[in-house]
Amino acid sequence: MSARDRFLAYRRSAPRPPHLERGTVRARGLDFAVYRTPDVPGALPLLCINGGMVYSHILLWPALSPLAARRQLILYDQRGRGHSQPPPGARAARIEHDGFDVRALRESLGLTQWDVLGHSWGGGIAMLGVAEDPNGVRNLVLVDAVGLTPEWLTALHAAALARLSGDARARLGAFDPLALHDAEPGRQAEYNRALYPAWFHDGELGAMFSPPLAKSETGAAVVARLRREGFDWRDAAARIRARTLLVHGASDMIPVAQAARTASVIRGAQLTVIPDAGHMPFWEQPEAFFAVVEDFLQ
Repeated sequence: MSARDRFLAYRRSAPRPPHLERGTVRARGLDFAVYRTPDVPGALPLLCINGGMVYSHILLWPALSPLAARRQLILYDQRGRGHSQPPPGARAARIEHDGFDVRALRESLGLTQWDVLGHSWGGGIAMLGVAEDPNGVRNLVLVDAVGLTPEWLTALHAAALARLSGDARARLGAFDPLALHDAEPGRQAEYNRALYPAWFHDGELGAMFSPPLAKSETGAAVVARLRREGFDWRDAAARIRARTLLVHGASDMIPVAQAARTASVIRGAQLTVIPDAGHMPFWEQPEAFFAVVEDFLQ
């Protein structure tokens, strides 16, 4: 069965995604758009933090909706993305600001504790946020999370070009990675869209998905700064005390070695590698992905 057929079969067999209730939560002086599935009594809520840096919560919805059968899912638009209020001086935004928002959102929602799942750059936000909230997070799930230092990011453009061909390769090849050190929102948005097909293990499945052209001055400033200045989150990762699972596609452009290093830094962390999956294992190998995540959270 092809990855496309496997995905379509799984989606047909899965329950219909539940309704997402949208609300506004005030935290750290900003109004955040927060989205919640129905409450599940006796189960900790699961905060889901999307990646992409310029995108809203829609990158993970309804992709993660099967997890809502056993717990309430909470998604949100990061500051200055989607329907959340941008901070003053958006060009000065840093990913550390996003990390501090995680605990503030939990407290503003009146929750003593929750579980946290972060995907891609959202995994970086999750690690920074969980490190600052040792008593507020029980379980942490990192799905194809970015590495703790930027060498994978430096190699990303060339790795993506090697995976693409034809028009898709030409579109990505038109970008100069050094130009991404500039926080121009339109350029960052166009680059993310051109890069997207390369994230998939299966090119046919990758062609089924196309992200929206999302422009965010805040998100563009954050990712441009990370590209320009670099980062080192090893100390933050070492302070994480939540039970931690890393789930990583074997064919992700972020090498499995990056996930293995992160797992070695976070105390007691487990790593599960999913074969025949790239950056979105919840689409390419949904049965394997949801089985391992559910088992860990239970």
